[in-house]
Amino acid sequence: MLIQKSGISGDATILSTDKTKTKYDELSYLVSRQCLLQEEFNQLSQYDRVKSSPLDTFKNAIRSCNPFAALLKFIPILQWLPKYNCKTDLMGDITAGITVAVLQIPQGMAYVLLAGVPANVGLYMAFFQCLVYTVFGTSRHISMGTFAVVSLMTSKVVVSYAALPSLTTSIVNSTYSVSSEPSDDPQYTPIQVATAVTFVCGIYHFLMSALRLGTLSSLLSEPLVSSFTTAAAVQVIISQMKDLVGVSIPRYRGAFKTIYSLRDLIEQVPNSNPTAVYTSVIVISFMIFINEYLKPRSCCRFPIPAELIVVVGGTLASYFIGLGPNFNLTLVGTIPVGLPAPEMPPISLFKLVAVDAIAIAIVSYSIVMSMALVFAQKDGYEIRPNQELVAMGATNIVTSFFSCIPTACSLSRSLIQYQSGGKTQITATFSSVLILMVLLWIGPYFEYLPRCVLASIIFVALKEMLWQVQHIKKFYREGSLELLIWMVTFLTVVLVDVDIGLLTGVIISLVALYIRGWKSYYSLLGTVPDTAIYVDLGSHNRAAEIPHIKIFKYSGAINFASRATFKKALTKEVGIDQRLLRRTSQYNATGDGAGLQIIRTVIIDLSSVPHIDTAACKVFNEIKKDMASVGVSTLMACAADCVYDTLIHAESIGEGGFHIFPTIHDAVLYAQGSMSTVLDV
Repeated sequence: MLIQKSGISGDATILSTDKTKTKYDELSYLVSRQCLLQEEFNQLSQYDRVKSSPLDTFKNAIRSCNPFAALLKFIPILQWLPKYNCKTDLMGDITAGITVAVLQIPQGMAYVLLAGVPANVGLYMAFFQCLVYTVFGTSRHISMGTFAVVSLMTSKVVVSYAALPSLTTSIVNSTYSVSSEPSDDPQYTPIQVATAVTFVCGIYHFLMSALRLGTLSSLLSEPLVSSFTTAAAVQVIISQMKDLVGVSIPRYRGAFKTIYSLRDLIEQVPNSNPTAVYTSVIVISFMIFINEYLKPRSCCRFPIPAELIVVVGGTLASYFIGLGPNFNLTLVGTIPVGLPAPEMPPISLFKLVAVDAIAIAIVSYSIVMSMALVFAQKDGYEIRPNQELVAMGATNIVTSFFSCIPTACSLSRSLIQYQSGGKTQITATFSSVLILMVLLWIGPYFEYLPRCVLASIIFVALKEMLWQVQHIKKFYREGSLELLIWMVTFLTVVLVDVDIGLLTGVIISLVALYIRGWKSYYSLLGTVPDTAIYVDLGSHNRAAEIPHIKIFKYSGAINFASRATFKKALTKEVGIDQRLLRRTSQYNATGDGAGLQIIRTVIIDLSSVPHIDTAACKVFNEIKKDMASVGVSTLMACAADCVYDTLIHAESIGEGGFHIFPTIHDAVLYAQGSMSTVLDV
């Protein structure tokens, strides 16, 4: 029976009504029921331990299957496009789409050269991959297409299997020298190798989605994502510094390439092009002024497209002043026109590139998810990891027929898309339309754009990402493990390589997760007078221990790995050590051991134990026997249903016979009643 009464009323039987409402702190309740064992309570609540068979589970899944809902989940554009708000989102999407498209033209061409394929492939990726991702993707702000790290990883495969032996040099010089030596082996072009890698990466992404491996993105903890994106931004900025100051340095691959590039950059600083430096400073200052001071104070609903102004202005200035021929500035150069004809990647290459494609598929997915999570957290929307795998799989497979290399999202373009007002995936549609116009007609007009202008745009866009280094203070306050993950991941990505740094960060995150799970919390509980509430004796000063009863609470799973830790913690907190148990068990039959301690009952609180196994049941049985040898009974309380089921199942293997109670108070009352019976006898 439960009676609720008002603290201001003397009549305990008067219940609060809608007309007379009382405050929360004026309410009290009184529960009157008999003391129950867990088994008795389960009978009262009609607890059912029957688990459905696999066949029943399959039948229920079939009954609950909704093909239309499944289609909407598989093609997210069918969900959000009908709800698209033209009034609030269209203008920002148009501006961001145009801005990102203009940046994709030179950036895509430059990044695909790293992969050892012709420059026009970058434009194909900007068109086809953005369109496909718009249909299947769930992130509103990432810009799909070329990414430097994925291009470099693809180049390793291209170098290994393409028929151009001098490809390593050609990536730097943008020229190919064909080998004249005859060979009986099949001869593959760089495009064929790259598209085969793209197709296999898409297959891997679909397989990962089918196996529900999108949950692996949960391993991308906040310190890992923060450090990885910050370090990747450092790498991209260092790669753009040569254009900012107008120097030429060799391009390195593999571990420590950032260190080598930085060394060469420092050596080449005296040879900087003054015009490139002045242009970069002017562009960076202008964009910072627009983004930091003018945009926040602007009352216009149309966002100021600083990046677009800079690109158009830089192109016009370069054309009329002649920055390329007169001041020796590096320009974007020739932009080819036209669309590729669809062509199936060579099937014979799939087996050759299968192993290398695994690393590319994982790294590209990690990059996409880390950036998508950053923007989703800022704007408060949901990213579906498994659907992102579907989107990447569809993007890679479809675009592999159109001469594209594996897709990823660009840090700089994604930030520019976000900062220039992009609201939805429609941004990519406008970007693709503009890229199509460039491919067909407008391309030659951007040939005069200086590369230092693009490098300046990238530098300003990554500024916010670089400021994430301030997160070190937050992670330091959160704990040493978070700080360790951030520091090690950042240093490994910057100093060694992106894929090695990401792998290192994931491994350290897993180790930290294991340490947190292995490091359990335990304490002795006491009760606050007149409350029947049991709390930690070490934290609550008014809590008092119940005479002759020890209540032990353990937080964490108890299994074969933690059973020794649990038993050691219990014997330590309860105050009965193993040597005493062994010594008293030898002469307990004579009754001499009964006076060695005043503890009569040990209650184990299982409310914070999510899982146990048979090894834990054996430990419980050992503890029960050890305690019984010195006249101490062992009770259990607050077991979750899954834990209770395991304890009952242990009886079938001879490890059961436990006294289990639904609450700690039931166990306390039972223990006090048992002690009274013993004393009366």
